[in-house]
Amino acid sequence: MYQINIHQAKTQLSKLVDEAAQGEEIIIAKAGRPVARLVPLATNECKTRTPGGMKGQIWLADDFDAPMDDAELALWHDSPIFPKEGQ
Repeated sequence: MYQINIHQAKTQLSKLVDEAAQGEEIIIAKAGRPVARLVPLATNECKTRTPGGMKGQIWLADDFDAPMDDAELALWHDSPIFPKEGQ
């Protein structure tokens, strides 16, 4: 971390931005008094997802996408969650 005068910061902005992107913290001062701080943006530190991370932990029935029989369809369509129009 170091301090730089605002006039110097204006003339060296591109260099200062590059330094901040590399992790440097720069204090910008006006008449010797600190007024601003140039810091790098926080990066997304989430781990990269890899396919198959849940392998062996998820189970789907062989017929999970099979058509519903008439009784299941009746429960689905006539339930209070999806009432028929006019009810």
